[in-house]
Amino acid sequence: MRNSLFFLTMIVLVGVSSNYAYSQEIGLATFQETAQIIVDKSISQNVTASITLQSTSIQEIKIPVELEQRIRENDRIRAIILTNQDQCVIGVENQSCIMINVERNLEDKGIIAIQESTKEIASLYIDEINQAFDTDAKFFQVFIHTDDESNKALDTSGVVSGRGMISAIYTMPMEDTSSMYEKITALIIPKIIREGKGFYDVAKNLAIEENSKMTVSLIPLDSKSLMQLKLSVDYPNKASAISEISPLKFLKVENLKRSDYFSAGFYPLNSIIQVVVLSPENTNVSNIKGNILPTQIIDNEKIPIDVTKEGWVFDPEEGQRIQGKYIFGKEVSVNKEELKFSLGGSQLQTTPPDRIEIDESIVVVIIITIIAIGAALFYLKGYKK
Repeated sequence: MRNSLFFLTMIVLVGVSSNYAYSQEIGLATFQETAQIIVDKSISQNVTASITLQSTSIQEIKIPVELEQRIRENDRIRAIILTNQDQCVIGVENQSCIMINVERNLEDKGIIAIQESTKEIASLYIDEINQAFDTDAKFFQVFIHTDDESNKALDTSGVVSGRGMISAIYTMPMEDTSSMYEKITALIIPKIIREGKGFYDVAKNLAIEENSKMTVSLIPLDSKSLMQLKLSVDYPNKASAISEISPLKFLKVENLKRSDYFSAGFYPLNSIIQVVVLSPENTNVSNIKGNILPTQIIDNEKIPIDVTKEGWVFDPEEGQRIQGKYIFGKEVSVNKEELKFSLGGSQLQTTPPDRIEIDESIVVVIIITIIAIGAALFYLKGYKK
């Protein structure tokens, strides 16, 4: 799993780890904000809108230094998750959960040994985790994931709740999403990011929606941890009738503004809007209101030639799974009309761009960013190509 998140670690190696040093050059900060809309016409028929704030810096998503280090140094711990998602695992009803996920010790023979070993590891950390999140979760059970149902419910992937993962489950009274968001973000999101508004404020407003849920996760990497806060809203049975995609409609805003946290430099790839359409039959994007960015194919990835320009990159733009990423370029906001596009209709007529020489360092940053976003949003999300 840690190898699978290798590219997320690389963000730290090539990116700009601080947002205070101004630079005219393209920077890649450790903090990322992503808006994601999934239109699932294939299975659930739901539309899911989410805002994800994530970082590999414990100054940007605050976790006690000693706790983060102790978790990361334990080779069996794969993830720590706090969620108010309904039924975090089978048997938990109307309660919020803390899940401490560990890898099975092959020396543990039988269910009892596995459960005792997992509980023993989790008990070393739960008090500090409760303190960090101002919670009082109590031990409920050890759960061995035999399928991916929890994975789908939590909007996460195998590292969180996939087949073969073992979770020590701690429960507490259910908390409504709005109050949970206010409390947890006050604890773990620094004031400079909260006051920077942007995607953070969109998530705060979405938290009052009836079907909103929140998940906070810590995923140990080799030398750092990936901290992620995700606020999602489900719109049941809304996907099938959709022929025009309006991303901001589901985020309940007319304009989406980037966080002021990035105003000290040029970080065009740290605020991303992503739309995924899953269809039972082939479809395509058409009638795009905003810009389509010229791209080149580098290492099998569609790379924008000029990241100073705002617009869409669709890859793929037709088939049973369509994905579009919108980047802001030098712009700080985008309005509702600029992001609309249709499904079906005349296919995009794209012409191969002239070959343009791009600075090698910029290419490296772009490739790593796109791969990192893909890893974070799809590996953690659980949607597979």
